This record gives sequence, C-alpha cells and structure tokens, in this order.
Amino acid sequence: MAEGVYNATTETWEAEVLKESGLVLVDFWAVWCGPCRMVAPIIEELAKEYTGKVKFVKLNTDENPDIASKYKIMGIPTLMFFRNGEKVDQLVGAVPKPQLKDRIENILG
Repeated sequence: MAEGVYNATTETWEAEVLKESGLVLVDFWAVWCGPCRMVAPIIEELAKEYTGKVKFVKLNTDENPDIASKYKIMGIPTLMFFRNGEKVDQLVGAVPKPQLKDRIENILG
C-alpha cells in the first residue's frame, strides 16, 4: 500500500473507518477494475497532500464483500466519505483529481 493510504478489511473496518475522528475517504476497489487503477495514483497523491487532514483507506470489495454489501456498493470505484464514523458523501466512478479535490475541500469546509 502506498504511503499514507491504509488498507481496510472486514476485521479492521471499525478501527480504520468508523472509530476515526475527522474525515476518512474510502476507496472501494477491486484488482480487475480498470477505472480503479486510474483512480489509485490520484488517491496516493491526495493522501500526501492532505496528510493530517484526511485519512485515505482502500477496501478491496472482492476480499471484503460483507462491507461492500453493507454500504450497497453497486459500481466501483466508489469513493465514500465518512466523518466521525458517519457516511457524509460518495462519488461513483473514476473522477479526475480536480473534481475529487473540490469535493474534499467542500466537505472539510
């Protein structure tokens, strides 16, 4: 996993996402997903840019289908935003870096 990007699993979901204070961006992805591979380097860049402000987490939907199902993930990549354990927003599909950055800035206020 890239620097500043955490890997969540069913076992670590609560600690990595739900118990975090502040903003967490979760990238729901899978190995076979082309658009997911397009988003990955953007997530890595933003993780460096927002160190200390936003936690970036990746969750492989194939390896953790129960979490994907719980959040009704129908298409990947899905980028879901959590603040203090509550879902506050989401984006579906490969989005360009400026659009994702705008969304983060809006949520951070």
